[in-house]
Amino acid sequence: MSDPNTGIHPLPSGNGKPPGTTAWDGSITRAGSEMRSYYGRPVIKEPTWTWEIPCYLFTGGLGGASAVLSSVARLAGNEKLARTALYLGAASDVVSAPLLVSDLGRPERFLNMLRVFKITSPMSVGSWILFVSGGASSTAAVLEALDWLKPVKIAAEAVSTLFGPPLATYTGALVANTAVPVWNEARQELPYLFGASACASAGAAAALLLPPEEAGPARRLAIGSAVAEAAVFETMEKRLGKLLGEPYKQGTCGKLTRASKACVTAGAGLLAWRGKRSRAAAVGGSALLLAGEMLLRWSVYKAGFQSARDSRYTVIPQRERARRHGTHATTKPGDRPAPPGRGA
Repeated sequence: MSDPNTGIHPLPSGNGKPPGTTAWDGSITRAGSEMRSYYGRPVIKEPTWTWEIPCYLFTGGLGGASAVLSSVARLAGNEKLARTALYLGAASDVVSAPLLVSDLGRPERFLNMLRVFKITSPMSVGSWILFVSGGASSTAAVLEALDWLKPVKIAAEAVSTLFGPPLATYTGALVANTAVPVWNEARQELPYLFGASACASAGAAAALLLPPEEAGPARRLAIGSAVAEAAVFETMEKRLGKLLGEPYKQGTCGKLTRASKACVTAGAGLLAWRGKRSRAAAVGGSALLLAGEMLLRWSVYKAGFQSARDSRYTVIPQRERARRHGTHATTKPGDRPAPPGRGA
């Protein structure tokens, strides 16, 4: 029973847990706010997405950022890097569509999403972005390989470049546009986090395939984006706070997050230290960085499941917002702010 005066459960003894909680792991809510849900069940359902989605988050970001890297390299006169990034982007886009269709279950479901364009739906917008970007990058890659129809190839590259940044970042908006607390509360950072991760992936993939002397821009992109990613992730964790930031430190998600940070740090460090002079260091650093970026997508994915499974992450922030801002259901009439012009 909670204290009738404070509504807060006392500190539990032994290995007990506050009544109504769905999980107990010794976190900051051990002696925190009262948390209740119907029959101890989660307040919201876990996402129904399967393993294809975190893989798609990675390949889609890689494809979008590679398209931009290809065009920038071509404008700078680095043709080998431009072709490599173009092929990487096309391959990533070709892989992304089957991953998405596999998660949907049937191909016609993806086609049905193209029947309308709803600007307020990240899923609808994202389906069209993938369709246009994938078609353009694949067309440009085929024409590049066959050396045909140069004007058409240039136009296709321009389209893929234009749609590259949205492809690399829209998935951040997509996962944030849900009721999952750890995703929704990070809606300001997730698109930037995915964008930085996509750029690091594109740079690392190109540096993996090219000799060090021709991979300079890609290597610098990978290192700089890894630094930016670390800064955005740190900002996201601070804004989530101790409670909502717990999934990134506990359980499967915590392990994935630590592994991602270790791989990204080691990979970027190796590229910066020896990547310019050693082919082995360039390959090793790029491989570590790519592994870290894939693990990042999996950590965000798993964080959503852990956040939805434990009702604390839904109920406690809601009650804090209600306590802070007040609602008709939670604020006593005497505590509500007086209407303008009627005194304090």
